[in-house]
Amino acid sequence: MKLVRNLIYFLLLVAALLAATAFAALNPVPITLDLAFTTIELQTSLAMTLAFAAGWLFGVLCAGLVLLRSVSERRRLRKATVVAEAEVRALRSLPGSATD
Repeated sequence: MKLVRNLIYFLLLVAALLAATAFAALNPVPITLDLAFTTIELQTSLAMTLAFAAGWLFGVLCAGLVLLRSVSERRRLRKATVVAEAEVRALRSLPGSATD
């Protein structure tokens, strides 16, 4: 099963590389990016690659922040559970409990 999954990932990577190569070959014209303080001339394929990479990094950053929030919440709940369990043990050990 793991071999099939790795093979699928590899084939997807090869397909993406072929698509990127075809895109670069079909769009050799440079474009000019005007960034308020300077202008940059890039190939279309490079500009698209940079835009995709920036989007991917932003997505990873957002997912990481959500993951950190989740880990923090889990830690808080685990501490609350330990406190609640200690309280239950203390109440059970009291003499004259209500279970008589």
